[in-house]
Amino acid sequence: MENRKNPNIRCTVGQCRHNLCTENFCTLDQVRIGTHEAEPSVPECVDCISFEKRTSC
Repeated sequence: MENRKNPNIRCTVGQCRHNLCTENFCTLDQVRIGTHEAEPSVPECVDCISFEKRTSC
């Protein structure tokens, strides 16, 4: 994985392998957004489905 910051995607989820360890940005060119609810109504219903658990920084 190339660790280059995508200045268009801010991310504070340090547990994701796509999060730049040194800054609050994603390293992906694009992310996939989805939901786990039939009728999402609040931000907590929306998920980044590009998330992958980080093993180390």
